[in-house]
Amino acid sequence: MTATLPDPLPPGPAHPRPHIVWLGLRGFPGVQGGVETHAEHLCPQLVKQGCRITVITRAAYQPRAVGAQWQGVEMRSLWAPRSRGLEALVHTTLGVLYAGLLLRPDILHIQAIGPAIVTPLARLLGMKVVVTHHGPDYDRQKWGRLARLALRLGERWGMRWAQRTIAISRVIEELVVRKHGVSSAVIANGASLPELPADMGALVGFGLQPRRYVLLVSRLVPEKRHLDLIDAFERAALPGWKLAIVGGADHPDEYTRQVQARAAAASAVVCTGFQSGDALAQLYAHAGLFVLPSSHEGLPIALLEALSYGLCPLVSNIPANLEVGLPPAHYFALGDIQALTSAMKSLVRSDGNAAVGVDWRQWVGERYSWLEAARQTAEVYRNLLAAEARNGSNPHHE
Repeated sequence: MTATLPDPLPPGPAHPRPHIVWLGLRGFPGVQGGVETHAEHLCPQLVKQGCRITVITRAAYQPRAVGAQWQGVEMRSLWAPRSRGLEALVHTTLGVLYAGLLLRPDILHIQAIGPAIVTPLARLLGMKVVVTHHGPDYDRQKWGRLARLALRLGERWGMRWAQRTIAISRVIEELVVRKHGVSSAVIANGASLPELPADMGALVGFGLQPRRYVLLVSRLVPEKRHLDLIDAFERAALPGWKLAIVGGADHPDEYTRQVQARAAAASAVVCTGFQSGDALAQLYAHAGLFVLPSSHEGLPIALLEALSYGLCPLVSNIPANLEVGLPPAHYFALGDIQALTSAMKSLVRSDGNAAVGVDWRQWVGERYSWLEAARQTAEVYRNLLAAEARNGSNPHHE
């Protein structure tokens, strides 16, 4: 992410301030989910790059206190059913109609392959479309056969019908080329270096001691493999340590109940539920070790956030995690409980403190930046609008 990038979108007669509509996410700020966190960080930066950004959110998730604008980003909430199978499809269909018939943006930017199933409809309505591929969601364990089919269709239509595509990792870029013969701009998720909070009030409420707990921040879904971590943590028997599982489930199911039951049966495991704002910042800043045992990621924002707080990481060796480029000692074999147990023990010294040796804040700050991600995204918009002005049309992936 060190390449020289162009300046913000210049004013011009055709697009003095290009209007970009984002679609395919629940909402923000403080809404659980990787795409939501991606948008929360990136959209305000795009406003600073000279774009007018409107985000179509789902009314049931969007915080009412946020109002119609947040950090220069315009918010428009639409209804969607609270149904795992129908929520995204119904909302994105309504959203593309709302954008195409009422907002008429310069570009519609669709997030993730599920919502990308509406790409052909957006093109029929005359909109220029950019799609960001956040990962092959059909590999997630929670989806049934019909949902996986819809996600694969969304990937196919999104990658082949959008005028421009973005992949958040090289792994995803290679997948798109292999499956669809389409090239993508690779724009990684970013990280910002927050102020480290001195307050520990959130820890007290959960019975946690600073530097004496392992942290996992994620939704309660099977591919995050919370049960692996609970098993390994109990085997590691780290003296005086606890395991804090931060996150909830949008649609609680049997897996959610299994994780909560296992945590309740273990005296040293704490489920905090979904956290945001100051409470989440405190949980990150004062943890001793961050563990991400997942089987599926795009490019894990939770890991980048943990590093931005200076937290020592330990993650599974799936391709998306390997792409982050951590030192080898900070990876373990996916699903290998004993390997995870041994790795945790090796990263905790005999005095009970997490091993120190890398300035993780500096490490992540030198490699990942939301500002750079915004500049590269603005370049994608610029190139698409320039192609329209030059040719009078928008050939697919010109």
